[in-house]
Amino acid sequence: SNSNNLRRTMRLLASFLLTASAAAFAPVTFLRSPPTSRFSSSLSSSETDGEYDYDFVVIGGGSGGVRASRIAAGHGAKVVLLEGQLEHGAPAYSAIGGTCVNVGCVPKKLMVFASRYPFQIGESAGYGWEGATEGSFSWDKFMEAKNAEITRLNNVYNNFVLGNAGVEVMEGLGALNGKNAVDVKLRNGEDKTITAKNILIAVGGWPFKPDIPGIEHTITSNEIFYLEEQPKRMVVVGGGFIALEFASIMDGLGTDVTLMYRGDLFLRGFDMDMRTHLLEEMERNTNINIQLNTDPKEIIKNDDGSLTVVDQDGNTVECDEVLYATGRKGKIDKLNLESAGVKTEDTFIPVDDYSKTNVDNIYAVGDVTDRIALTPVALMEGHRLADTLFGGMDRPVDHEFVASTVFTSPEIGTVGYMEEEAAEKFKDIAVYKSKFRPMMHSFPKSETYTLYKLIVDTKTDKVVGCHVATDGAGEMIQGVAIAIKMGATKADFDNTIGIHPTSAEELVTMRSPSYIYKDGVKVEED
Repeated sequence: SNSNNLRRTMRLLASFLLTASAAAFAPVTFLRSPPTSRFSSSLSSSETDGEYDYDFVVIGGGSGGVRASRIAAGHGAKVVLLEGQLEHGAPAYSAIGGTCVNVGCVPKKLMVFASRYPFQIGESAGYGWEGATEGSFSWDKFMEAKNAEITRLNNVYNNFVLGNAGVEVMEGLGALNGKNAVDVKLRNGEDKTITAKNILIAVGGWPFKPDIPGIEHTITSNEIFYLEEQPKRMVVVGGGFIALEFASIMDGLGTDVTLMYRGDLFLRGFDMDMRTHLLEEMERNTNINIQLNTDPKEIIKNDDGSLTVVDQDGNTVECDEVLYATGRKGKIDKLNLESAGVKTEDTFIPVDDYSKTNVDNIYAVGDVTDRIALTPVALMEGHRLADTLFGGMDRPVDHEFVASTVFTSPEIGTVGYMEEEAAEKFKDIAVYKSKFRPMMHSFPKSETYTLYKLIVDTKTDKVVGCHVATDGAGEMIQGVAIAIKMGATKADFDNTIGIHPTSAEELVTMRSPSYIYKDGVKVEED
């Protein structure tokens, strides 16, 4: 009808008029292709004819949900997004924008920046700056500025990213009521039921804490962003990147940090050389008390409000806060998935390459699917789903060569296969490594080292893995990831002229392998 055509035209126009601020957070890449007819994908059926309230109901306003809803609306779909709260803070902590914006990547990175100034100032004397001191850190002032920034981003997402795209936003929690209906508990206390041709579950994850005595006295990566005071002593429990990052952050800010991990070495799932290098750097250049093979069994709250952590051998550590970073679970407990017959595995929702669950019109993206729990991955999954459902495209997900960074000091940047994975998959590989003290730290005589590693499939000469531990590794590895994703060979790296003097030029100057693998077996060079 004319009214439907006008509605679609206005939504497309609105998506073109996204502000520069909004575009910075969610690039409108679909605009590079001409608009396609609605619902022409093989995954979706004919245009909604009034049988349903919406073409697309999105449960969860995080990275994947926001991207999917905005792209779908740009393709002409009638979309509503459900999010439990639109402003950050307790009780849900994660609001519009998801974990990343509210209690994840963004505020964490701000804390990372703050935590690095003492070390930088400490090196300044080596460059001739006399009398420079780190001063004192104001937790209150930082948190006030952080909260203002996150509030600004909440508004950007709600009013510009979604509002300008024509996405309706409901502040409420959704639960399935069969395969085409969603019951909504609005934050204002009202209840309503809406129907949709397609439903997307993008509710993300929630920190997991083990069931041990006193666990109620601990905090997670949610609450740390809202502590009223900076703890003088903190125990961080866990061995993943969240635990390592917060241990580094709090140490840099002046807190006395103990890191407890039950395994032999933290960062399981990362390349072994990077893991051992980071351990060496943390032992040499931080004050973190690293306790491996240590598993807390009880948390005791003392009369003065402090806490005592008791490990499996009865050893104790006194502290003011205990932060648990021991993994995350899918947030599916209140979704009533069984009403639609959606299958789950543990707390996650398995999906196919098009993010479809076992129910034909119900989809899931992001952390709740337990694929790769990274913000840009959720963005990719949501974007490709919307293009496939409503844009007439065939866009399965692509999880190969996804770059990531651990924001410790030094940072670890990684893309592609770890050495062990590469040897198993490609059989014949060459490994190039270089460890050195970079100019920035060698001049002031700091004992801080950089490690670079390339992994090459010798049959094709393609670089299939790059792992770096250095300052600014995240900024560096993004560019390298483009080359590796495009299939760059070691010869391409060698033919690239380096930028001097930089640490990054080492990536194009490593000529001889440190060792090779033949048929999956390591062969040491003479």
